[in-house]
Amino acid sequence: MTFLALVGALLLEQWHPLPAGNRLHIAFARYVNYIAQNFNAGQYRDGVIAWVLAVLPVTLVTLAVYLVTRHLSGLLALAWNIAVLYLALGFRQFSHYYNDIYVALRANDLHRAREVLARWRGAGGTELPAGEIARLAIELGLIRSHRHVFGVMAWFIVTGPAGAIFYRLAALLNDRWPSRASTEQETFGVFAARAFEVIDWMPARLTAFAFAMTGDFMGAIECWREHAASWRNSARGIILAAAAGALGVRLGGVLHEDQGIVYREQLGDGDDADVDYMQAAVGLIWRALVLWLFLVLLATIASLF
Repeated sequence: MTFLALVGALLLEQWHPLPAGNRLHIAFARYVNYIAQNFNAGQYRDGVIAWVLAVLPVTLVTLAVYLVTRHLSGLLALAWNIAVLYLALGFRQFSHYYNDIYVALRANDLHRAREVLARWRGAGGTELPAGEIARLAIELGLIRSHRHVFGVMAWFIVTGPAGAIFYRLAALLNDRWPSRASTEQETFGVFAARAFEVIDWMPARLTAFAFAMTGDFMGAIECWREHAASWRNSARGIILAAAAGALGVRLGGVLHEDQGIVYREQLGDGDDADVDYMQAAVGLIWRALVLWLFLVLLATIASLF
């Protein structure tokens, strides 16, 4: 059932992608904002309570419906799994940004590429040259593929539909509630960041290993070992370092942002990123996805015997 649910949800998402502004996402965003407005008194414990209220009810309802449908019919349970994964997965929720940047760079339309990248990352970039645009797009594409696809799949494979929703909601709260603890709002989000770091610990490493298996394995492992720890966000560092080594490209590094030059640790010792590596990164993501599905299929077949 796990394999069929994954394939069914991925095919459905490719055929009819769920728009980013759909009613369910908007309703949850309003609910999260309501919780933040009513529970944020500038204390760490407020963030803990708010996180529990935002994540656990939806997760428990998802689990309850799954248990009921499984008791009634295997087909109903399969349909519920596909529906939940359809809501939690999101290949097409970010791929259009990536494709638009790729097309713009191919046409040497830097203004258009910068405009799309700024909307995607929520920050300006009028000073970014073509190579840095391509590098940032590759980084965002790799991280989004993990957050929207591989991380969700990992939790679904182990814990079912409730795990998929649990992971996706935790990722959303990690993104929506800043956590640098320099203001009350950011103190409120510290627990969301710490919780997601724990929740994402194993999925991030599985994604990085999948990138290594479907690219230059030795290059990925070496880059992972030597460069990943240099990034403050360990999960991002591991995923991007493994992907950089697998692709033979340099990620991270200097960015010419609107507010000045931003210095980041370099990941990888390969070629400079360009528009051609954007296509290579897409190929790496798809190969990693096929690998995951193949392994799930093997496990399903083995369980039958």
